[in-house]
Amino acid sequence: MAPDIPWITTPVTAGLLRGALETERTEHGLLPHRLPAWARAQCADGQLAMAESQPSGVRLAFRTRATAIELDTLPTKRQYVGAPARPDGFYDLVVDGRPAGRGTVSAGHVLVVDMMTGGSEWRPGRPGTLRFTELPEGAKDVEIWLPHNETTELVALRTDAPVEPAGAPERRVWVHHGSSISHGSDAAGPTGIWPVVAARAGGVELVNLGLGGSALLDPFVARVLRDTPADLISVKIGINLVNLDLMRLRAFGPAVHGFLDTVREGHPRTPLLVVSPVLCPMHEDTPGPSAPDFRGLEQGRLRFVPMGDPAEVAGGKLTLRVIREELARIVGERAVDDPRLSYLDGRELYGEGDAEELPLPDQLHPDAATHRLMGERFASAFGEGGVFG
Repeated sequence: MAPDIPWITTPVTAGLLRGALETERTEHGLLPHRLPAWARAQCADGQLAMAESQPSGVRLAFRTRATAIELDTLPTKRQYVGAPARPDGFYDLVVDGRPAGRGTVSAGHVLVVDMMTGGSEWRPGRPGTLRFTELPEGAKDVEIWLPHNETTELVALRTDAPVEPAGAPERRVWVHHGSSISHGSDAAGPTGIWPVVAARAGGVELVNLGLGGSALLDPFVARVLRDTPADLISVKIGINLVNLDLMRLRAFGPAVHGFLDTVREGHPRTPLLVVSPVLCPMHEDTPGPSAPDFRGLEQGRLRFVPMGDPAEVAGGKLTLRVIREELARIVGERAVDDPRLSYLDGRELYGEGDAEELPLPDQLHPDAATHRLMGERFASAFGEGGVFG
């Protein structure tokens, strides 16, 4: 804490947060969740637990005349045995809608993961402090976007002028569900993930249910979408089903129908967009599962390789090409009676031509430039003539 600033401490409450569906009071502070407790209780998967607790798209939002802000947080960082240390997650400051700064918190817990054995070690840590100073004078709307890839407990908020929660947004609310690509994968920061880029460009309020490794047509996620207030909904389906080799074509079609039926129970007339996978060359015609290739890990390079056999497609194994064809068919048939249901081929966001200029660094996830490209392209959906226009 800077001692020469007359700090005012404001309790961090759910009223200061946007993009979280629930909060949990912990020993240290407030933990945002992107799935409610009842949904988390229906799946004991550690990957899902980690993904939903990482606050992708979650931000503190308040109005203040403050020119200095401190935020104490307790992040949970990941390290991988045999790999260089991962960089600290970024906090992005936005003032009156414009980028105004970026910072990190180097303290926190550490989860050490051994990808060779699947084991992990928990190393407890302490909170750290993020500080922004020399903000513009006068009343302003402030957002602090939390790291999309670090579970983050919010401990204390201090400012040099009083804070009040931001007013209720007048913009349409867009709820989006997808995989690690929607979660943020290798984006440059929390405002650089493609759904945030799209939402900011399209003038909508984002609730991001992109869940790394966990876009699996889970019924409880469909019920979360059903119960979450939304003016616009999109679901991006496919890549996790392939790279986990989760189901066969026989199960896929009915699962998609059931997922959409559940969403429609709560949003019978809300514009609903089904997005198929972006281009991923290794799984276009080769089914999963995917597996990490550890060669190059010591230099910080991790790549994924497909483990399936293209001949297995005849037996019902899924590839991205099969999934796109099935999704297009399902949406086309349902749209006859549901005119607010639409389909977007994910290759319009990232396709064959883009892969030549912006290849997937690990063969699975887009880099920062590709996130921005995808977000800018998706933003047209919110404009005149777009499916959400």
